[in-house]
Amino acid sequence: MQITNLLTDDAVLGELGARVQRQRLHRNVTQAALAEEAGVSTPTVQRLEAGASVQLASLLRVLRALGLLDRADGLVPEPGVRPMDLLEREGRRRQRASSPSSAAATDDTPWTWGE
Repeated sequence: MQITNLLTDDAVLGELGARVQRQRLHRNVTQAALAEEAGVSTPTVQRLEAGASVQLASLLRVLRALGLLDRADGLVPEPGVRPMDLLEREGRRRQRASSPSSAAATDDTPWTWGE
């Protein structure tokens, strides 16, 4: 099942729990062993796999123990640059360089040729 906005919260929890269970079984790990590796209780793993609500920190620990935490990066992606922001920056683009005489006037170090 694909997780979409059309699913209820309970359906999403159920699907996530089923996926965690399939990953655990694919790795041939017991619920108790996963719980110990994740630093959570066995009933927490049981509740998670059953689609019941668990603390977010517990889910993260279980995902880390299964080697899946890096995939959580896609849950809340970094916002991209908005097109309007790009247009606003375009208007502030530098139009010309400053003259050498004004640059030299702000520089306190004297320079000479050939050194």
